[in-house]
Amino acid sequence: MTGKLKKFQFVAAIFAGSFLLFLVQPMIARMALPRLGGAPAVWNSAMLVYQLLLLGGYSYAHFIGRLAPRTQGALQIAILASASLLLPIGLISGNPPANANVLLWVPWLLFISIGPLFLAVSAQAPLIQRWFALTGRGDPYPLYAASNLGSFGGLIAYPLVVEPFLSVGVQSVIWSVGYGFVILVTLWCVFALPAKAPVAATTSETSAPPLSDVIFWIALAAIPSGLMLSTTLHITTDVVAMPMLWVIPLGLYLLSFSVAFMSQRGPAGWMGKVAPFALLAAVGALWFEIGLVGSLAVATLNLFILSVALHGTLYDRRPSVTHLTAFYLCMAIGGALGGVFNALIAPLIFDWTYEHLFWLAAAAFAISTRSPFARFASMWKGDRTAASLTRWGVPVVLLLSVAGQGLGSLPFQGAEWGGMAAMTLTALAIVAIGNRVLFAATIIALMLSLGGWGKLSQSAEPGAMSRSFFGVYTINSSDDGVRKLAHGTTLHGIQLLGSEDRQRTPTSYYAADSGVGLALAAAPRIFGESARFGIVGLGTGTVACYAKPGQTWQYFEIDPLVVEIAKDPDQFTFLSKCSPDAQITVGDARLTLADAAPASFDFLAIDAFSSDSIPMHLLTEEAFATYRRALKSDGLLLVHITNRHLDLAPVIASAARDGWVARSRSYSPSARDTALLQAFKSHWIALSPSAKSITSLETLSGPVKWENLQDEPNFTPWTDDYGSILPTLRALK
Repeated sequence: MTGKLKKFQFVAAIFAGSFLLFLVQPMIARMALPRLGGAPAVWNSAMLVYQLLLLGGYSYAHFIGRLAPRTQGALQIAILASASLLLPIGLISGNPPANANVLLWVPWLLFISIGPLFLAVSAQAPLIQRWFALTGRGDPYPLYAASNLGSFGGLIAYPLVVEPFLSVGVQSVIWSVGYGFVILVTLWCVFALPAKAPVAATTSETSAPPLSDVIFWIALAAIPSGLMLSTTLHITTDVVAMPMLWVIPLGLYLLSFSVAFMSQRGPAGWMGKVAPFALLAAVGALWFEIGLVGSLAVATLNLFILSVALHGTLYDRRPSVTHLTAFYLCMAIGGALGGVFNALIAPLIFDWTYEHLFWLAAAAFAISTRSPFARFASMWKGDRTAASLTRWGVPVVLLLSVAGQGLGSLPFQGAEWGGMAAMTLTALAIVAIGNRVLFAATIIALMLSLGGWGKLSQSAEPGAMSRSFFGVYTINSSDDGVRKLAHGTTLHGIQLLGSEDRQRTPTSYYAADSGVGLALAAAPRIFGESARFGIVGLGTGTVACYAKPGQTWQYFEIDPLVVEIAKDPDQFTFLSKCSPDAQITVGDARLTLADAAPASFDFLAIDAFSSDSIPMHLLTEEAFATYRRALKSDGLLLVHITNRHLDLAPVIASAARDGWVARSRSYSPSARDTALLQAFKSHWIALSPSAKSITSLETLSGPVKWENLQDEPNFTPWTDDYGSILPTLRALK
């Protein structure tokens, strides 16, 4: 067998295993949607499980390294074969019990369902590289590039190829076939292993790598992992909430390994040199308006360049192959620590996306690069000179940051003075390249000067910003008597301040001439004065001011923090003034509605978007079956589909094929209503099992016209087994 062919089998085994790992993550998440709901806490918990399982797989690969090569191979084949008893891959049966703690129940469900399979496959990358080293065919570390190319391929393949064309059941079968292929190609690698390890590897295996190296590997792996997650949160919270946008940072993070671990060091070396300038551009883009495309490009390019630079440093500081598995174990620990900080710790200690600033500062300190300017590079060579400049430079840049904030707030030419301070800090940061302490301090000072002090002041203001596992909420009151609640970049409610009438005025997407406004005004005449109303999604409680005496109102809200905001009369008064007795049920609406008694509501409104993205499981055929069960036979269902990026009308139309009568109301307010009443453009769909109720709605809407909901016959309905947002993306139409 030729050496090239031997290398191919190891590359194939690593690539296939990594491809399956990053294919199974979104696939299992898709399977879990109908049962667990779309809460971000579910995804945070699931990602933590994946990271812990990956850490477990890397630990296993490390600790079996003392065994004879063919014993290692036999053990891995046995574990892969044993885990295959759980095929076809999927979730075990059973729904979460009432009042279950999702952060505990979800990990248990995932561990039981896919833990053994994930653990067995996750060990492939470090284990196969070690086996390749034992064959004596070359440096195994560049094979890690194949691992991350496979991971990237699996990640991209799911939303672009797998989900749009295959049902969940078929996906499970195909993944299981791929798992069988992994077993076969791994067995092929086992046949190439020598009977005994080389003497050098055997004698040095008992020695542990230095503690300083272990700490360095963990820290340098944690920073890109944390930065990837914080960049995802930044662009989806502070830039734009767009479906599937999370794929871009994760994909670039994976590709960074492929570039950093290439045997050709040119690309990694070049990116290491430009990394400080990419970081400076990203810091500036945090606060300056450079447009949607510009903000996304700068943030993601910075993530990629910094990740390549940091992972490239890891590659340059890699140990001998005898400590290969220990090296990857430390990388897995660092990656998990970055995930734990972002997913669990940051939402508890920060009320804004401050973790992104933290990881940018950490990256500034960790970048080990020489200044591209000869004079400055020579300045940092002398230990005495460097130490003196650092000692005096750190307080100087921090004081300059404070001065910049103070000058920027001056009424006369404040912006110009603040801008000069920021430009000075930028110049000092360029000078400081090559001195990690001073460069990091200058980056921190620059972030504070440009807008960080303002954010900290806003955080110090009671009630201005708040955060939960579901997102970041900001409340702003303007001088013209308007208070707004924003979830990320999307407004979730507006209240007019001042007189009683102003405070009771429905605004934003719920104005009187909007679809839901017309329907709520008509409901008492259709269903009587004692009608029962169910509202999925609370927001600020704007629609509460459509409530009439004798009616019963129940809200379904997933985020307890939103309930606190809406019920606080010092923030918003819709609930307290208009519907103080309304019942509020906390939890995922689909799960809680499934527990409601049949025919509970005359009127049901679905308005449960998270930021500007759509919870797919609330718009499937099974979800509409749940709504129909909860509605009376002549009840009205209103679905809010206003969205900047998705055309959801075909989704609703396809669900309405099964016995629903549907009408569409696309509302564009006049300039006067927008200015005086804060009315927003909105799109609502009204559905009912009863044609009579739809006719009554149209009649009671007066001169306002409802349009027929146009069905697209070729559109495949969303179900719990199939669904893809690609056909709904406006950018693709």
